[in-house]
Amino acid sequence: MRPFSLLLLILILTGCSQKKITHEDLTHLNGYWEIDTVTFPDGTTKEYKVNTSVDYIEINSLKGYRKKMHPKFDGTFSTSNDAEQFTILETKDGFIMFYKTNLSDWEEQIVDVSQNHFSVKNKENVTYIYKRFLPINIEK
Repeated sequence: MRPFSLLLLILILTGCSQKKITHEDLTHLNGYWEIDTVTFPDGTTKEYKVNTSVDYIEINSLKGYRKKMHPKFDGTFSTSNDAEQFTILETKDGFIMFYKTNLSDWEEQIVDVSQNHFSVKNKENVTYIYKRFLPINIEK
């Protein structure tokens, strides 16, 4: 019975471990994203059913920028010239996005990234979950 319990424990631990993010996974960050859910350190969550702005992310060689975009009903976007520049650093725990603007600097740990979702966690242990933005195009 003891070997079975040990095997079961190993299977549970390996099954619950997160998939390691690779450099190739980071290419999924390129594109338009909308916030889906925010999870706070106390476990409470806030869901975003409607977003008036989306984030456009573009990375190349572990450097990139994030820009706020405002979708229009015709499938286009309006935006300002402001963008948040960032660099991505690989650590033993994964990848961290380091942002620096004229007003502030901060970092976010990339928790998960796939073609249609990604999540990051900041130093305050707030987790932001994003989903791929699908534009609404209302034709005349």
